[in-house]
Amino acid sequence: MNEKKFPLTKEETLRLIERYPTPFHLYDEAKIRANFRRLRETFAWAPSFREHFAVKALPNPRIVQLLHEDGAGTDCSSIPELIISAAAGVKGEEIMLTSNDTPYEEFQKAIELGAVINLDDLSHLDYMAKHAGLPNLLCFRYNPGNLVEGNDIIGKPVEAKYGLTREQMFEGYRRALEMGVKRFGVHTMVISAELRTEAFLLTARLMFELAAELKEKLGIHVEFVNLGGGFGIPYRPEQDGIDYDAVGAGIEKLYNEIMRPAGRGDVGIRTESARGITGDAGWLVSTVLHEKDTYKKYIGLDSCMANLMRPAIYGAYHHITILGKENEPADHVYDVTGSLCENNDKFAIDRALPKIDIGDILIIHDTGAHGSAMGFNYNAKLHCAELLRRMDGSIELIRRPQTIDDYFATLKYEGSLMK
Repeated sequence: MNEKKFPLTKEETLRLIERYPTPFHLYDEAKIRANFRRLRETFAWAPSFREHFAVKALPNPRIVQLLHEDGAGTDCSSIPELIISAAAGVKGEEIMLTSNDTPYEEFQKAIELGAVINLDDLSHLDYMAKHAGLPNLLCFRYNPGNLVEGNDIIGKPVEAKYGLTREQMFEGYRRALEMGVKRFGVHTMVISAELRTEAFLLTARLMFELAAELKEKLGIHVEFVNLGGGFGIPYRPEQDGIDYDAVGAGIEKLYNEIMRPAGRGDVGIRTESARGITGDAGWLVSTVLHEKDTYKKYIGLDSCMANLMRPAIYGAYHHITILGKENEPADHVYDVTGSLCENNDKFAIDRALPKIDIGDILIIHDTGAHGSAMGFNYNAKLHCAELLRRMDGSIELIRRPQTIDDYFATLKYEGSLMK
């Protein structure tokens, strides 16, 4: 069982709302650091280990900075994410650019920063060399096809736009050698929001066997194996989380069986987690504005799908509690909605909850990854604030709410705006 807790008392929350009106995302520094420490300890046996935090999941320099203080690097997919990394003090090969239909400017910026380049397609090698040059350290992203089943979030590997086939991997490394690249890693990312130990072990086996074969066939001694992310969290209270001890021990056993006999006992381990570090350390705090009773009972919030998209696009479950009513019986059934002109703008459908009154504060749990990051401006909705609860209990504003002036700042128009 996974108890869903909010880090503030009712009194603390109400005082906070007086300073920062809802909606807002709140993150807990102590929880983030503890989650990262758990991941780091999982791979303490490895000759070297680095987590490249996936910036896309929570692109805030303050979060990246505190993780970097504990030893994390970053995985980036755009120039702004590279800039966030640099602004947070992440440097050189602590940064990885994971290519995906990548424009040459992103390759240029990554090489300028000394980042590791992770290529997503054979054609990107020549494209990068032509427009940006070659990096000091290069890897290719492996897509193992039907060897891995995938899920609704990441998709089936055979239908995914990401990565190279096994044959293309060997061709890519061979060509990179011929072009003069000296240093290599190997990478994959084929699971997402995963809780099963066996899924992580399958990924490790595939990658260790690939690394050993690269040495045997091409003489390439990769410096690291990046197992990707996919570390899930138990979104539902009845779910159990990952057994990190079993994952660590299982991968270590595979490393000793496959890598060491192949003379690869010095190869480091890399991951690019995010959800497993910040996911359950974030909450979306909202106020109830309306109650509607037609064919169903609806509760309307001051937040919407623009603040948390996962339930709408994935059908994802996010637990909801009502401030001050956490222990009351869940004897009412509601759809919990936002105000977008879209019928899928729902945080919960047919959810059993305690009786909700207008003005109640709803806490939507586990929004610390792919929450605020996936926000958008449809219906001219504005991004909400992001707050960080520090280790000492103080609150830091790490992203102010977007304003109407912000929204109009990029528009070109004649005449005057509202006066």
